[in-house]
Amino acid sequence: MDATRIAAWSGPRNISTAMMRSWENRPDTIVCDEPLYAHYLKVTGLDHPGRDAILKHHESNCEKVIEELVGPCNESVYYQKHMTHHLLPNINRDWLSEVTNIFLIRHPREMMTSLIKTIPNPSIEETGLPQQLELFNFVQKATGELPIVVESKDILQHPEQMLQALCEKLSIPFYEQMLSWPSGKRDSDGIWAPHWYSSVESSTGFAPWKPKHEEVPPAFEDLCLKCIEIYEELAQRKMSPEGREHAPNI
Repeated sequence: MDATRIAAWSGPRNISTAMMRSWENRPDTIVCDEPLYAHYLKVTGLDHPGRDAILKHHESNCEKVIEELVGPCNESVYYQKHMTHHLLPNINRDWLSEVTNIFLIRHPREMMTSLIKTIPNPSIEETGLPQQLELFNFVQKATGELPIVVESKDILQHPEQMLQALCEKLSIPFYEQMLSWPSGKRDSDGIWAPHWYSSVESSTGFAPWKPKHEEVPPAFEDLCLKCIEIYEELAQRKMSPEGREHAPNI
């Protein structure tokens, strides 16, 4: 079957897992959860929560992973949840031309306070933002087209409008099942789920957006400002609820 393959590139502590739930609830879609994570941990040596279990239970050979990502698919849509920092420089990028790449962004002041609870002293690379901007520019140059950028706040405020517009851009039908899903764990979740997915496991849909009142600790303010600079460059290109991209301010 000639499937629509969607590579959704995000940083951590976005609504990327909720988006995976949304897409998995469609009747025509299969999903995969951060398929390059094990390779990333193996190559970098980083000690993330659940590292040993991840390396034991998930494929760490990036070539084998990519073969599966672009290989035969039994459904019409294959939604791939990726972290941008997992696409390490040693990984061949030719396969990106065989998928539709979309970029999910979130304001760093909302992301940072959540990230440091799981990774106490993250580097800017572990936010995924520098890699997200670099990958956005790579895809734009390779395809000659402006990639789709979606703001998580917009999805939480206008889930139906945003998902309808996104499906239209992807030339696939929208299903109302994308707006809600059963609570609980999924077989498709990575083995790292106990460390990251407690909120999404209890969810049954996109939670309404609310401003976060938790302040970024002073020790992380410089990191947050660097992240905001990158985020704002991507946000200039984001899709509106009406399906239009904002014109970049160049």
